[in-house]
Amino acid sequence: MNHLHSKTAIVTGASSGIGAATTRALIAQGVRVIAVSRDEEEVETFVASLRKNGAQIEAYTADVTCPEQMNAMALFALQTYASIDILVNNAGLMLFSNWSDLATTDWNNMIDVNIKGYLNAIAAVLPFMLEKKSGQILNMDSVAGHQVGPGAGVYSATKFFVQAMTESMRKELGVNHGLRISTISPGVINTGWADKVTDPAGRKAAHELNKLAIAPSDIADAVIYSLNQPANVTVNDLIISPTRQDW
Repeated sequence: MNHLHSKTAIVTGASSGIGAATTRALIAQGVRVIAVSRDEEEVETFVASLRKNGAQIEAYTADVTCPEQMNAMALFALQTYASIDILVNNAGLMLFSNWSDLATTDWNNMIDVNIKGYLNAIAAVLPFMLEKKSGQILNMDSVAGHQVGPGAGVYSATKFFVQAMTESMRKELGVNHGLRISTISPGVINTGWADKVTDPAGRKAAHELNKLAIAPSDIADAVIYSLNQPANVTVNDLIISPTRQDW
């Protein structure tokens, strides 16, 4: 049964990788989508390609690290589709480095996007979900939110934050208000993340690791499974990894 048809979803980081695959999968279920990205040209091109096939989708250019832009985005969603039913918190950064490299710019960028960005998006949509006593928030986590490696300490810390935050949200917003709060924890996914690693040694390790990767569409399938449940069912967390990934 399709519990998603005619709902409105906001997807951050929607123009590439897991976000783009998730957006396509939601549209296939009859969901209306606000596709959010800070890259205006990329998101407009992506949305135009989907509209050719009749999708109900709007592009919105915003930086998740800016609370004001996230609040404006939520108002745009309401004005466009008259509801906010789903938030897929997906925009994120995964940057590897050794602690001894003191890659403080990478550390701060991950904290800003992976933690503050998620909080900003939640703060923007939560008042509307609380008012109508329904809604779903899916926070994209990672296997790095379940275990830690030496080259991914800050990234893992941001994803452990997502785990703790989501669990707290479930216990308050789910129990007291009927909202459904979930995480999906991908393993190694080929999203182009390895090319974004600035540290030379970290980039080499990332490209080696990426040889195991599975496709963003595999994660999008898990997103649909998690969201497409009856109102009294919450899928708390799904870990989706390549078969040959050993951690």
